[in-house]
Amino acid sequence: MSIKKLGIVVGGGPAPGTNGVIAAVAIEAINAGVTPIGFHDGFEWLAERYTDEWHELTINEVSRIHLDGGVVLGASRRDITRDPEALENTIAALKKLGIEALVAIGGDDMIRSAAAVSEATNGAIKVVMIPKSIDNDLWMPLPVPTLGHETARHVGVGLVQSLMEDARTTGRWYIGVTMGRPTGHLTLGIGKAASATCTIIPEEFKSEVIRLSDICDIVEGAIIKRRAMGRGFGVALLSEALVEFLSPDEVAELRNVDRDAQGNIRVSEVDLGRKVKNEVERRLEDRDIKVTIVDKTIGYELRCSPPIPMDAEMARDLGYAAVTYLLKGGSGAMITIQGGEFLPIPFKELLDQTSGTGRRRPVDVDTESYQVARDYMVRLNNRDFSDEEWLKTLAEAAKMAVPAFQERFSAQM
Repeated sequence: MSIKKLGIVVGGGPAPGTNGVIAAVAIEAINAGVTPIGFHDGFEWLAERYTDEWHELTINEVSRIHLDGGVVLGASRRDITRDPEALENTIAALKKLGIEALVAIGGDDMIRSAAAVSEATNGAIKVVMIPKSIDNDLWMPLPVPTLGHETARHVGVGLVQSLMEDARTTGRWYIGVTMGRPTGHLTLGIGKAASATCTIIPEEFKSEVIRLSDICDIVEGAIIKRRAMGRGFGVALLSEALVEFLSPDEVAELRNVDRDAQGNIRVSEVDLGRKVKNEVERRLEDRDIKVTIVDKTIGYELRCSPPIPMDAEMARDLGYAAVTYLLKGGSGAMITIQGGEFLPIPFKELLDQTSGTGRRRPVDVDTESYQVARDYMVRLNNRDFSDEEWLKTLAEAAKMAVPAFQERFSAQM
């Protein structure tokens, strides 16, 4: 198929490997005689029908950016499906510039916009999407990762290792709130690889609403169990996604918290770590247990890191595959790599047919892999309540009578 101009647009937050995709798409397009156009700041300017926020990419510009962090074109969360005029403007601008194909790089917030352009132009503009997200939550077959996830996890593990060493050295506890919503992939991946004391993710709760007190119970229980083991320090990781499941009645900020361009709660504005720290400290102090707890957010440091080799290689594969697919006449699909093969997934399979939003892939807590993570965590479990001597030791560490300890903590089993 003959394509003269191909556009590249980046949506959502930064993720390691994005520049590698931009480079691979541009180089392969140029080699095929196609002009690659890089749009600045995602759909932000196209949605206003601006046709001057772009530039033609060259091999000299992109040949060595594949190992750089950040996004050379900039990115934006502008969702052009939320306003009919924005979609109209975007398509009008693309057509005016002679764009015949579009490579959209993004996560679940990009799917709707990419699919909308494909559908509204009825194939006049061919559209493919590259799955980019540190959250690893795009709907794809497991264990296929999204671009950027493994680098973010790698960097996160380094940060948590430092916190764990500081906790051991100073005899304190850290409560780390890790970026990633609305699933717990990143938090669990970091916690499991770093052997954090415990991790808490939304998927482990069976109810639609998560109580702040339940989260505090788990953290308090982990602290008590470590005390019973003779260790007064540790690191508990909480997924920031937990905020989206808290009740507004319990967390006042949720009533007025700001939302992003897709309508999602800006979870960073709800200080989950501080709330859990204050409540757990209060509970322990009431029983004359002195524990130093520090809350720490682990988030933006992960997004613009240089990609590790796995993501750098994946980025090149995905960019190459996207151009190849378009040149063969393909459109309306997300490009994936499964078993070493390039496999497109149609947009219609990626969209929730009821809400029209992108389908998400939660952590499967029924797998053996998740069970391994849980078994290595220091958390209260059923075994702790079946041994009378150990149960007595736990109750002493909590400075509670055994019946009171059982009544208080057995509910989280």
